[in-house]
Amino acid sequence: MKRQGSVGQGLAILVVLGLGGSLATVPAAAEEPKTPQVEWGRCPDDVVAEAAPTELQCATVPVPLDYADPEGEQIDLTVSRLAAADPDKRRGVLMLNPGGPGGSGLALSALLVAQGLPSSVTDRYDLIGMDTRGIGHSTPVSCGFPADSPYYSNIPPYAVDDAAVTAQAKVAEQAAEQCAGNDDGRLRHITTANTARDLDRIRAALGEEKTSYLGYSYGTALGAAYASMFPERADRIVLDSNIGDTHLDRDGMRRYALGMEESLPDFAKWAARRHDSYGLGRTPAQVRASYLTIAGALDKAPVAGIDGSIFRLLTFGHLYKQTQYPKLAQTWQAMLEGDEAAVRRLSAVPGETADGALSPNDNALTVFLSVTCNDVEWPEDVDTYRRGVAEDRERYPLFGAATANITPCAFWPYAPAERPVEIDSEGPRNVLLLQNRRDASTPHRGGKMLREKFGDRARLVSVDGSGHGVYVLGDNSCALNTTTRYLVEGEMPAKDTFCRAD
Repeated sequence: MKRQGSVGQGLAILVVLGLGGSLATVPAAAEEPKTPQVEWGRCPDDVVAEAAPTELQCATVPVPLDYADPEGEQIDLTVSRLAAADPDKRRGVLMLNPGGPGGSGLALSALLVAQGLPSSVTDRYDLIGMDTRGIGHSTPVSCGFPADSPYYSNIPPYAVDDAAVTAQAKVAEQAAEQCAGNDDGRLRHITTANTARDLDRIRAALGEEKTSYLGYSYGTALGAAYASMFPERADRIVLDSNIGDTHLDRDGMRRYALGMEESLPDFAKWAARRHDSYGLGRTPAQVRASYLTIAGALDKAPVAGIDGSIFRLLTFGHLYKQTQYPKLAQTWQAMLEGDEAAVRRLSAVPGETADGALSPNDNALTVFLSVTCNDVEWPEDVDTYRRGVAEDRERYPLFGAATANITPCAFWPYAPAERPVEIDSEGPRNVLLLQNRRDASTPHRGGKMLREKFGDRARLVSVDGSGHGVYVLGDNSCALNTTTRYLVEGEMPAKDTFCRAD
């Protein structure tokens, strides 16, 4: 099993050691910098391979590590470009973000093209992907998590009882200490606000007066921050699968459990119609009961290295796309039958690695923790999470005791440098919000929250669908057409829109 969650999964909890005094005020941006002309060239080999057959160009843009000290240390951001296919129709740039925080976006334009991004969009925009600060090819950061680290996922493990919360607190503390011990002075500057400032530096480096933006999952938080900090420079903004604010916080983490409750019924209906093939139950209620039965049994006796916690996380991740339902059904079936060979094959549990090897998720987890811990303060008392786990185990029995559990931010060594970015409802009506009604990691409530905060600046497109990702990544013609019209023609819906299932 790939233990790190998919793009947009996870959250963390912040306890600052020695927190005191007021938060510093950092300007949205210093005076317009004299940025160098971007020099496009060949992308790194891994990006070339990931983007193939689409050919991209790449470049680096220097930005301040600390915007409170703009003349101080600079870091490099790597950006990619898929140039507008029809220069006569070109209207500007469309910046892209896949979410995370911690997801690489250099090849995202190629992925969207492969998924069917309309040519009316690719004709008119230079698609600008990037590795945001700290990620991949953009002056990467590392906590040095080893391959066998007990901290392996940005969602904490399901806590079956109070003792499990206490055990996870020790893991979380060790992970925070690992980050502090490996920090070269950059971790505290990896925040949503600073990344939004980076977007504006990239815009300036590209010679554009404004930029349009398409962000998924956590990318909605970044896009909301940019539209709030730089409303006069934000052109057409599309925020897809919204987390509900400009940052991830404890309430947002706990909403993942709500998303699981809202999304599993779609899989349960699918599996019930295929009972003769998979044997998971003849009704959705019976399929749900099978989930609880399997999880409870694995809590007591893991199968092929899969315990109840990993099983719940595996199920959560497979609800992101309906195309993953068959494999999820096969995995459940193998677990019900006790078929260890099939479980091992389907869940792809990694074997042991060489001593001293870093986790393949080290960079992603490091950026995830840095952003979530630095953006906002989190409760410090372990008992707060113990109570939350008990509440959500009852309220959201499928996954609540995981998403309410404690993570390394409870022991993070740095206080936030500034307050979280506040949504600015004053500005142009240019924010289009897209949200599936049933999404495991970003439930519909997140879209409604951001719609309320943006006020008349935004319109919400709600889709009668399941899964994570709407525009191009989903399969709803109404949402696709509505978003394409906005990006191409600037036609914002006159009111919030409901898109029926195709």
